[in-house]
Amino acid sequence: MRSLSVREMRTALPKLEQLLESEGEILITRRGKPIARLLPSATAQEVPARADLRSRMPRLEIGSEVLIREDRDAR
Repeated sequence: MRSLSVREMRTALPKLEQLLESEGEILITRRGKPIARLLPSATAQEVPARADLRSRMPRLEIGSEVLIREDRDAR
C-alpha cells in the first residue's frame, strides 16, 4: 500500500490507473492523517460499443418520426 498526500495525489491523477495496478491500494492523507483509501475495482467491465447496444434494442413498429408528429399534433 502506498501513501500519498492530497497534493501528491493531484499530481499523480494522470497515472492513477498505473499506480493502482502496481500498488494495489493507495492511502490518501491530509496533514499526515488518512482521509481516503483507493482500491482497484473488483470487476473491470468493458463499455460496449454503440453498435452492440443498438443491435440489442428492439425495433419499433412505428417510426419515430410518426410518433413525434402525433405527439406534436396532440398539443
